[in-house]
Amino acid sequence: MSVPTHIPVLLQETIEALAVQPGGRYIDCTLGAGGHAAAILDRSSPGGQLLGIDADPEAIRAARTRLEAYSSSILIANENFVDLEAICIKYDFLPVHGILFDLGLSSLQLNNRGRGFSFQHDAPLDMRLSPSQEVTAADIINTSSETELAHLIKTYGEEGSSYKIAHRVVQERPITTTLQLVRMIEQAVGRRRGRLHPATRTFQALRIAVNHELEHLEAALKQAINLLGCEGRLVVISYHSLEDRIVKQLMQQESKDCICPPDVPTCVCGHKAGLRLINKKVITPSPTEVQLNPRSRSAKLRAAESLITQDEYFRTAEEHRFSAQLNAEGWRRPALLKKLRVAFSML
Repeated sequence: MSVPTHIPVLLQETIEALAVQPGGRYIDCTLGAGGHAAAILDRSSPGGQLLGIDADPEAIRAARTRLEAYSSSILIANENFVDLEAICIKYDFLPVHGILFDLGLSSLQLNNRGRGFSFQHDAPLDMRLSPSQEVTAADIINTSSETELAHLIKTYGEEGSSYKIAHRVVQERPITTTLQLVRMIEQAVGRRRGRLHPATRTFQALRIAVNHELEHLEAALKQAINLLGCEGRLVVISYHSLEDRIVKQLMQQESKDCICPPDVPTCVCGHKAGLRLINKKVITPSPTEVQLNPRSRSAKLRAAESLITQDEYFRTAEEHRFSAQLNAEGWRRPALLKKLRVAFSML
């Protein structure tokens, strides 16, 4: 299998935000073709380890090829990052020094003519990240009511013409291919409006709905915070406002001691800050990067550092492993935890 052309977005900025160091343990929750993973493994050598996760089996195959030279330092899991905590327990991947989410579709997915992610090619309306998922974009298009479809396109695509599009689609369905859907959208709202193709927001909305992207992101980010060790870094690259809003709000909330409403005179929440913001201002690609890789133009990087102490973290890690012992027939290994405690404290 040949390795697909793939340019990692904000690569140098990502490595710096993760504060990658030799011997560190890192998680790439969106492995894709392995571009960020290769850079992390290079910078964390010698002794670095990486857990790469991706729900897409095609991405897993591409990453295995690209990262073959690092086979002794990487674990690759064909799973969804919504199960991040369970995956880390399964692979004994604790403690963790850095976690990366690069939320955009990879070139591998966009260029695959049979997946239905792009409206540049005629393909079945699929859009599933994993073939094990049951619901496709065609299912949503052809079974949702007009009101449901309009609400979905407006909520997940932030499309102002959502009701016009939904009405046209319902009149003309069944719709089974990408170009059929594009024609319906163009008939409803006209052709290209400025830089953005009129189908862009609808395709985004369907992809988000098919893969439960926003719900999974929010759940995974909360797990990631719990998995970070002392001074561990969380880095997220998002590509549209819905993703970025979730990341921004969660990081801001977890960087405060009190999250009570402003009208409450005395704190009653008992919330304790778990993160420190690394970049209070969002990081975006340089003009040079956008010119070299136009798909990077909407990328936004946010980063935060864990405030957990070593003692607090290892108590949490021990709880993870005790849970694993109860649920995985006693494979827990206290000796490994002791080794990791020593390795982590030396970094």
